[in-house]
Amino acid sequence: MNEIPVDELLKPKIQFATGNEAIVYGALLANCRFFAGYPITPASEILEMMAEYLPLLEDGYFLQMEDEIASIAAIIGASWNNFRTMTATSGPGFSLMQENIGYACMTETPCVIVDVQRSGPSTGQPTKAAQGDTMEVRWGTHGDHNIIALYPNSVQESLWMTIRAFNLADKYRTPVILLSDAAIAHTREKLVIPKQNEVDIIGRVPVTIEKQKYHPFRTGYTHPTKVPEMDKFGNQYHTYLTGLTHDWKALPETDNPEVHERLIRRFYEKIEDNKDDIVTYEKKYIEDADIIVVSYGISSRTVNSAIEKAREQGYRVGHFRLITLWPFPAEKILDLSLEIKKFIVVEMNLGQMYHSVVEFSRGNCQVDNLFSIGGKIPSPKEILKIIKKRIL
Repeated sequence: MNEIPVDELLKPKIQFATGNEAIVYGALLANCRFFAGYPITPASEILEMMAEYLPLLEDGYFLQMEDEIASIAAIIGASWNNFRTMTATSGPGFSLMQENIGYACMTETPCVIVDVQRSGPSTGQPTKAAQGDTMEVRWGTHGDHNIIALYPNSVQESLWMTIRAFNLADKYRTPVILLSDAAIAHTREKLVIPKQNEVDIIGRVPVTIEKQKYHPFRTGYTHPTKVPEMDKFGNQYHTYLTGLTHDWKALPETDNPEVHERLIRRFYEKIEDNKDDIVTYEKKYIEDADIIVVSYGISSRTVNSAIEKAREQGYRVGHFRLITLWPFPAEKILDLSLEIKKFIVVEMNLGQMYHSVVEFSRGNCQVDNLFSIGGKIPSPKEILKIIKKRIL
């Protein structure tokens, strides 16, 4: 079968599309050519569309696996064969993936995991939106590790954040979590699809060392870095992978605390040291604000409406929207806490990112909240009410 160019496949350029569709388009534009997954509401459309599109592309592969554990195992393996890989799931499936997310962290395997959140725990409310996985994203897998997690709030941003997720995964040799939710996933909005040549692709650190000197976890071959060069399986270089603590040659070294500390600190620092490159957020009206509302994802959309209304009524309120949830913009929250009287954290859970805002504001200002569960998106009226609460 002749390959259909991506630009032809994704016509028309302007569409009335859903968030799930935008994620698929973003993945294809980012050169994702391997997808493995298992159907689950409200993420199933991503799997269905990748099953439709990938076989039409050269070197495009789609696998429906027997479960989510096998799905993430498959994308890890394909990543080591030089594919950009992705899987998509929701709450229960995301929980099943946690052990292999840890394996991807330990083997420094770039891949993208989409979590379209629904209300839980357990089977919960499969068709209702929630933001209950934000702490699981950061701490779900065991042991010390670091993670990158992005959360768009619109259909258009879902496309661009998907592309960014692939670029960050390759640049830092790490799994990247792309968060969405049932509301964004199934909302239809105007989507402008860029041409393939309008998309910036940031690839992996290429292997440039002689065969006899290459080791898969050694860094700084050609310039100072904490991200190792990455070869693919079956190429000219010897590559050994293990989930055990390993040295820079990838050989197990489980009894030496210095080897373990050096390895895990490097995993952590390659992300933490590059927060200025990784962390993105949106700020609005914060220059004169006494109150700043912190929100993210779908709940940030009603926050915008509430803030416009509040400012019309004379309240000096601003908006700080998290786009990169992890690593958390701790320094920025601390800086803002020194300039305002109150944070208000609005989220669709019983207080997850709220705890991070409390922690990093360090008692410099009040931290109030508006939590909403059961699939109910906080309304502008509810947000406006809490903005008007007296500041003690």
